[in-house]
Amino acid sequence: MSAKIRRPRLAKTLSALSLGLGMFAAANAQAATDIDLVLNWKYEGAQAWFFLAEDKGYFKEHDLNVTIDQGEGSAASIPKVASGVYDAGFGDTNALIQLASTQPERAPVGVYMIYNTPPFVIAVKSDSPITEPQDLEGKIVGAPANDAALKLFPAFAEMTGIDQSKVTINNMAPNLREQLLMRGQIDAAFGYITTISFSAKGMGINPDEELRFIRYGDHGMDLYSNSIFFSQEFIAEHPEAVRGFVAAINQAIQDAVANPEEAIDALMRREPLLNRAVETDKMLTTVRNDMSHPEIADIGLGDVSDDRLQQNIDIVVKANQLENAPAPTQIFDRSFLPARADRPSKL
Repeated sequence: MSAKIRRPRLAKTLSALSLGLGMFAAANAQAATDIDLVLNWKYEGAQAWFFLAEDKGYFKEHDLNVTIDQGEGSAASIPKVASGVYDAGFGDTNALIQLASTQPERAPVGVYMIYNTPPFVIAVKSDSPITEPQDLEGKIVGAPANDAALKLFPAFAEMTGIDQSKVTINNMAPNLREQLLMRGQIDAAFGYITTISFSAKGMGINPDEELRFIRYGDHGMDLYSNSIFFSQEFIAEHPEAVRGFVAAINQAIQDAVANPEEAIDALMRREPLLNRAVETDKMLTTVRNDMSHPEIADIGLGDVSDDRLQQNIDIVVKANQLENAPAPTQIFDRSFLPARADRPSKL
């Protein structure tokens, strides 16, 4: 009898234990915070760390359930987060400054600076008569409507003495920019130097020989570029989720630099038709050209210089004749950064 009595008790105990574990698992699943993230552009090598953070479980370690969507331009991701369509984005700090000036209650807030070196350029063919910024007067310059370099052109024109009324702007689909430039249908093109260079390579063009670049950074515009930002509402409601997300990306960037092949594996799982060699080169070039400003030796990757950010704000506000200058704290909140010792001083 005793054996018969023990079995149902054991079964009952196991059933209760199973139910308890199930409820515990369900509670844990419910505890995960959803984050909808929009990137700056289509999936590419320069975003590999976002996918690596997901595949290595870094988001999960911080109880995050992250959905990563492709973007339509570095400036375009700002209003998508401001409108509440996304919780977070990766995009242009200068577009964020403009929104914070005009609609401070809606503007997202940067929490981790990735592109700390200005990538903005105006590209011309190597045999073009355009050699200085003012040579753009009387010319046609093209770019996608949401291109960050195009959005910054008023500031660039202000600083270099260009009469904007004498420059014709032509908008086109992103995949046509380099084609129209090489065909002579536009005289110059706005863009990121890495983006234009690799698009040219995809057309069989050697950018080092067939293109020249007028760099914004060479003309007094030492601006920040793409950062990770969150909506004000999300920051207020889920500060620990923001902190966890930033920690995950900070680690994934370091992993990607240490093991590029692993990072590109994560990208290729999302877009298997991409050219692996090209995307690897693109990631490493981005790290070298866009993420390695000398200041990170002092402040570490992810942070900003307050003085430099203030100058950045002043340039954008003045050139665009904005009425209000947002405070640096409206643009960037460093309180979510990992400890200085955990962030790279060199990439």
